[in-house]
Amino acid sequence: MGLFKVEGWNVDSSKIQFDSAKKDGGKVKKSRKERKEYQQQLAEQRRNAANQHEPEATEQEDVEDAEVSAPVELKETPTKKRKIQEVESSHPITTTKKPLTALQQKMMAKLTGSRFRWINEQLYTISSENALKLIKEQPQLFDEYHDGFRSQVQAWPENPVDVFVEQIRARANKPVNAPGGLPGLKDKDIVVADMGCGEAQLALDISNFFKQHNKSVKKFQKKTCKVLSYDLKKANERITVADIRNVPTPDESCSIVVFCLALMGTNFLDFITEAYRILAPRGELWIAEIKSRFSDGKGDEFVNALKLQGFFHKNTDDSNKMFTRFEFFKPPQDIIEERKAKLERRQKFVEVETEKEELQKKREKIPEGKWLLKPCIYKRR
Repeated sequence: MGLFKVEGWNVDSSKIQFDSAKKDGGKVKKSRKERKEYQQQLAEQRRNAANQHEPEATEQEDVEDAEVSAPVELKETPTKKRKIQEVESSHPITTTKKPLTALQQKMMAKLTGSRFRWINEQLYTISSENALKLIKEQPQLFDEYHDGFRSQVQAWPENPVDVFVEQIRARANKPVNAPGGLPGLKDKDIVVADMGCGEAQLALDISNFFKQHNKSVKKFQKKTCKVLSYDLKKANERITVADIRNVPTPDESCSIVVFCLALMGTNFLDFITEAYRILAPRGELWIAEIKSRFSDGKGDEFVNALKLQGFFHKNTDDSNKMFTRFEFFKPPQDIIEERKAKLERRQKFVEVETEKEELQKKREKIPEGKWLLKPCIYKRR
């Protein structure tokens, strides 16, 4: 029997122990050394669990384990990794740009417009050879120019490309080489050369039209039409890169040559000479140009210059407020001889030859892109 009892002590036992240690289901509190050993074992178990991707203790417990265990290499635990992922998901890193303000949009539009005007001026005031070199060295200029050009077209009441497509549609209803019909080669194939084609929209529209046309007519009424598209950059598969004063096309292999706002180089009469070379006899030359470019205001001087290059003038359409369209054709040899004889009878043959010489001398001194067709340069802002 115990001699006496004091609350908190049990003198009745041979060993003195704290009653307050009876916690956690009656377990006795361990000594400091035992607790340390236990914590080290617990830490080792948690590290093993982490390596096996098993659930483990909280981040705070990980820190406590590190304090009582042997030095351990610091590394990102799965718990920490999950916490980082949770933070990143709740605060995602985004590259989405904030929408531009009205003022910023206005400034960007001005910068884009200035860039377009600069490229436009370059193409109008240098030779086609230098233009090809420029685009080869800086191909992005071609894309920037046509981005700006598309914006300009949206404000036009009429796009001359659409007019040419509509003209082909209307004339396709008649037989090839018949009056009012489309000109073709000897086999009646229609071959169109689009010189300075841009993004070759003409080729795309014509191709789509003839596909539909040939589906809706009888076999003997079907027509074959091929479009050759040439420009300074291969913006798509329809385009062949070339200086349009020298295209990779055989002599007399085309029935129509189109220049739709494409007489941009200072040496544009070289383009006309090339058109004459690749056109078959009775083949047609179609041109659309901005009215403000004509030095005489009407285009008569322009027409005369092309006649001196060997073309016969068919028609001028100035009904559009912005553009004038011209049609010429390449005469066959019999008509050339007939015309020459007529000029000789009228004693004008020498006069015409003299005009040709004078035109050539003048363009050697001053390129025709500076006086016969003025460069289309926008006002600086």
